[in-house]
Amino acid sequence: MLFSEIIGQQAAKDRLLRSVSDGRISHAQLFLGPQGSGSLALAVAYAQYISCSNKQPTDSCGACSSCIKYNKLIHPDLHFVYPVALSKDVRVSTDVAPKWRETFLDNPYITLFNWFESLDAENKQAVIGVEESGEILRKLSLTTYEAEYKIMVIWQAEKMNQASANKLLKILEEPPDKTLFLLVCENEEQLLRTIVSRTQLIKIPKISEEDLINALVDQQGISREAAEKISHLADGNYADALLLLNENENAAQNLASFQKLMRASLKFNPQGVFAWIDEVNAAGRERQKNFINYALHIIRESMMLNYGDASLVKLGADEQDFVRKFAPFIHAGNIERFMEELNKAYYHMERNANARILFMDLAFKFNELLNIPKEEMVRK
Repeated sequence: MLFSEIIGQQAAKDRLLRSVSDGRISHAQLFLGPQGSGSLALAVAYAQYISCSNKQPTDSCGACSSCIKYNKLIHPDLHFVYPVALSKDVRVSTDVAPKWRETFLDNPYITLFNWFESLDAENKQAVIGVEESGEILRKLSLTTYEAEYKIMVIWQAEKMNQASANKLLKILEEPPDKTLFLLVCENEEQLLRTIVSRTQLIKIPKISEEDLINALVDQQGISREAAEKISHLADGNYADALLLLNENENAAQNLASFQKLMRASLKFNPQGVFAWIDEVNAAGRERQKNFINYALHIIRESMMLNYGDASLVKLGADEQDFVRKFAPFIHAGNIERFMEELNKAYYHMERNANARILFMDLAFKFNELLNIPKEEMVRK
């Protein structure tokens, strides 16, 4: 993975390059960034740069023996740990290493759902278990084969259970010579404080809208207009942008689904709500998450139409017709609650919440919020 292949994140790239040129490579670093920001890709590009035998000022050479092996994720001094669905056949990361290489090389902006989908384990618990810590200790006790450093990349480090994390503490404090830990994490609050305190923090922000637009145009071959709309929806998440790109043909379906939910929720028509839930429950979890993102987009654009510059509203023709009629129901008295409820729904959906219960709860909440009179909020 080359730095040049990573979308945006120039400040993070410069910092990582500088740490190598200055000889200040910390033995344990935490790449903290939201989903789709490229934090895992950056960690791998950084590892490749450190191991490259012909470093360039701003990137790996891409042609030396080390880079060639990194490009296939088969370098003997590069090790990965990632969550797995524990079973009698799968106990540690190396049990599914070929599938990991295939999945990462296909999309370095991999999400946990993508990974478990490739394992046919979408509804199972993702965990880095205590046996994994023993495997880490075993691998790092070996001498390096080719590179100066042995590098251990731990993706979704927050998925380490407590026993696994505690077992890893000692080696983080006193690592073997020439050993690097690159932990990649999306939710710092889920990681043990003792782990965080033993690492150098590398904060990775969301991808800027302009960088995301350019990547979609250059890499996906779509028009700038389409890229701007997708980038606006994806909010700095390239994984979501790719999903939205694939789901673009279903925009009309998302709009129709949103209209049904709002109409059924407004006067709370039980039959309409149950029928809508049956429809959305039949879709896959990623499509359900995509619908929640779409609902956030429509709510946001409705508020912009009411209180902002109409030229900033990014909607298709059919969406514009609907939003003009729907926007009066969105105002200062309920916008925060709408956004809060949808963001909570997305959070719980990522954690395998029951879709029927989640969407029924949303319908009840929307009934309450849609019926808050604007005038009443003004009086309050």
